[in-house]
Amino acid sequence: MITAGIDCGAKNTKTVIVRDGAILAAESVPTGFDPAKAAHDSLGGALQAAGIYRDAVYLVAATGSGKDAAKISGKSVSDIRAMAKAARFFYPGSRTVADVGAEEGRAARIDEKGEPVDFAVNDKCAAGAGAFIEAMARALEVTLEEMGPLCLQSNRQIPLNAQCVIFAESEVVGLIHAQADKPDISRAIHDAIAGRVVSLIRRIGSTGDVVLIGGVGRNCGFVTAMRRQLQADHLYVPDKPEFGAAVGAAMVAAEKA
Repeated sequence: MITAGIDCGAKNTKTVIVRDGAILAAESVPTGFDPAKAAHDSLGGALQAAGIYRDAVYLVAATGSGKDAAKISGKSVSDIRAMAKAARFFYPGSRTVADVGAEEGRAARIDEKGEPVDFAVNDKCAAGAGAFIEAMARALEVTLEEMGPLCLQSNRQIPLNAQCVIFAESEVVGLIHAQADKPDISRAIHDAIAGRVVSLIRRIGSTGDVVLIGGVGRNCGFVTAMRRQLQADHLYVPDKPEFGAAVGAAMVAAEKA
């Protein structure tokens, strides 16, 4: 049986095609100002990559902030359930999952069936999500791709106390004027966002192993900061964490068979 999962995020829309528990293809396109078009293009690209027609797909399920605007899915899946099912798919023994994307950071505790039993969301400010790192990269005048490796060059801990992107950027400008090294500032930025995500995990009661999905999971500096602060037995990151929620949606679609 073939199912598809679409994650309509604030920055990118991702689709995965899954057949009998195996990922056949994945496609990501910018969401832009038209989530419906992004969902259509993402699904079309994934179908083409998988070499199958739309009629071969049993069910399409959508999740993410733009899931209601996708208009091409047969089922809507909550963000929390999608991330829980993704954790179960990638690492069946896990009981905690964190999803950090462009706009939000969230965490969920899950049961042995991959169903969420508790969750916490940091949606008050982008200081807990990828937008924070992007804003700070602009302040440091480096690319987003440089931020993670830059962080790993630092051996110095500098606290970044602001809870809002605007004020945090002011703090970063102050550090720049104080001639702090860019690697040290980058570490402070990554430590700050990791600290906010870890606080969500602790709020719901982490049970050891943690799965990290979402686009920020591709950032080596953030993953290192998470491991340092979480002090969990293991932090698991799939090869393509940005497709995690889409995989979770596809898993929910498969359960409807």
